[in-house]
Amino acid sequence: MNLEGKFLGNRYEILEKIGNGGMATVYKAKCHVLNRYVAVKVLRDEFTTDEEFIKRFNSEAQSAASLTHPNIVSVYDVGNEDNIYYIVMELIQGKTLKEIISSDGALSWKWSVNVGIQIASALETAHKNNIVHRDIKPHNIIITEDGVAKVTDFGIAKAVSNSTITAFGSTIGSVHYFSPEHARGGYTDAKSDLYSLGVVLYEMVTGRVPFDADTPVSVALKHMQEVPAEPIKLNPAIPTAVNDIIIRAMQKDINLRYSNATEMLRDLSMALKKPDGNFVAIKSFENGEFPTQRIPILNNMDIEEQIRQKDEQMNSRTNNKKKPNKLKQFIEKHKFLSAILGIIILFTLTVGITYLATSIGRVGDVQIPNLVGLSKEEAEKQLLDLKLKYEISDEKFDLEVPAGYIISQDPGYIPNYKIKEKSTIKIVVSKGQEEVKVPKVTGMKKDEAIEELEKLNLNVEVKEEISTKVEKDYVIKQSQDANTVLKAGETVTITVSIGDGIEKVTVPSVIGKSEADARKILEVSNLSANVIYEESSSNTNGTVLKQDISAGTETPKNSTINITVNKIEETKNATVNINVKSITGGYSETDTAVKAKIDVSVSNGGSGFTKSGVDKNSTNVTGNITGKGNVTITVKITDENGDTDSTTKNINLNETTSISIP
Repeated sequence: MNLEGKFLGNRYEILEKIGNGGMATVYKAKCHVLNRYVAVKVLRDEFTTDEEFIKRFNSEAQSAASLTHPNIVSVYDVGNEDNIYYIVMELIQGKTLKEIISSDGALSWKWSVNVGIQIASALETAHKNNIVHRDIKPHNIIITEDGVAKVTDFGIAKAVSNSTITAFGSTIGSVHYFSPEHARGGYTDAKSDLYSLGVVLYEMVTGRVPFDADTPVSVALKHMQEVPAEPIKLNPAIPTAVNDIIIRAMQKDINLRYSNATEMLRDLSMALKKPDGNFVAIKSFENGEFPTQRIPILNNMDIEEQIRQKDEQMNSRTNNKKKPNKLKQFIEKHKFLSAILGIIILFTLTVGITYLATSIGRVGDVQIPNLVGLSKEEAEKQLLDLKLKYEISDEKFDLEVPAGYIISQDPGYIPNYKIKEKSTIKIVVSKGQEEVKVPKVTGMKKDEAIEELEKLNLNVEVKEEISTKVEKDYVIKQSQDANTVLKAGETVTITVSIGDGIEKVTVPSVIGKSEADARKILEVSNLSANVIYEESSSNTNGTVLKQDISAGTETPKNSTINITVNKIEETKNATVNINVKSITGGYSETDTAVKAKIDVSVSNGGSGFTKSGVDKNSTNVTGNITGKGNVTITVKITDENGDTDSTTKNINLNETTSISIP
């Protein structure tokens, strides 16, 4: 069905198709009521006849609409008309995380952790609202032009209370990012999303998924049966803490994963501050079980032999055999009955001894208590009643948990999950809210400002802004003034300059190139050349001697670069025609003729000529000169009376070979 040009709900004009999903097609549309662009997700035709699927589609809309979070795509509206079921959502400009990984390969661990924090924050909100995404994958994470991660497509998200994860006989989701329980078609919950987030982090820092095979079934089996290579072995640049977070998130046993998104979020945030810290708890449980033992079986012949030996011992103690042995007589008379009786007695003794042996030191099973949110004293009393021990593994500041109360526990609380009495539960106790003074970071480099704020346990959000006054990568302003008192864990937003916003290009080197080649090289780099000529006898004629902007420097696109080209002038010959009379004024024809001497000189090392005995009334005295390029010709006339006249003329010898003076 082609919906382009159609109006939905008398307000949404469908402009173009921008994507396809497993259950819907996504279009770009314009809302003519609020005059904004939106994304419209339309249920695919093949599902519109299935009532159950339509219920799921409506459930998606209701679930997603209830979520408000900066890292979750907002849902604006839902409706249906002419058998078209649709959801109207926020239109995000950016690339999917999968597109970024496909083009760039393995991403930097810091960038990956920042994206992971945003996804975990979105999941934290969803899980608190009893919504599980069930299809966390890079394809469903959009990175906006501002670098914000947006989780989209809650198309298979359903209330946690609903344990079904299949529809129409097939498992919903993407097999490369399945949790083991999802792959086997079992119950999925919030921890399944955390497993998928672990896979996404794995792919971001290594550039590959942990499991791959020729068929989806083979990939699913690997999720259930195989242990992936540790990310740090594929990319040694990954810090230890990041590696451990991914390993814990991807544990096959849900009891060994993070208890919730909040717990994973804390570790991801800590990884930015202590990338090589040993704070990630890879869970393990003490089983406390007794091993199965083999007990030897005694048969009838063994029993009869024991009775015979006992009888002989009794007879040996008797001095004479005058008194008949009634027991022996009974056994001999009732051999079969005696054997049965012996077996019963021996079995009873064996069971009793075994029970006694296993009862000594036996430890009972108790339900793991939920200690989070209790005071340390309340937790201590509850653990004492359950015959459990505790250990304070850490004390830390917390924005929400009061001092002396428990932030987290390991192992975490799981309904109907039991551990042995005398086991130890590790707890993290809150030190309350730490207060810190915000430092002045305006004017600092971005990385230095982030480090300064994170040292005080403050979270940092970075915004970028064009600035013609502040150098690129320097902080223009901060959301809280210096010396403002904040709680540790609160966020300070810094605005960082991205420069003047003018597109820049890198200046190439053209020194040593010919003038023509230099012009072409600069043109390819979106630059132009202004040529200045200069003569250097020590360099090749026609080559570039220097450029006014150094190679490697960034300069605005379409700038002009001044280049100096070596130009060695050739020596030229020229004929000079001198009008002596016009220079000196000559003499009266009635007077006696006056003779004069003419001296012609040429600047820049050129050669002139001298002529004597020239009539002062001559109008065409000719001589030859030589020189290079632009020269100044000086004519000096001295008559026999000692009177002197002179004149000069500037000439380019490259342009003429005949010169008249004046």
